[in-house]
Amino acid sequence: MTDEELVVEFALTRLDNPGLDLEEIAALVVRRVGHDRMLEFASRNLATRGELRGAAFPSAVEHVLRVVLTLRGPAD
Repeated sequence: MTDEELVVEFALTRLDNPGLDLEEIAALVVRRVGHDRMLEFASRNLATRGELRGAAFPSAVEHVLRVVLTLRGPAD
């Protein structure tokens, strides 16, 4: 899944759940994409952080947030 596809998935999930905060939306995205993608996201996040081990689900959620916030750009 490309970063752009991930942002689209995040945006669609946010439209479906407008009352949730960003981390809760990221968690929903990780649940929706399935186990294989969760592991992919977690491994990307751990590589970015330079770590060898970490809990898969929280690492995957952190990756989703990192991609979304990075592509969103700087705060005004």
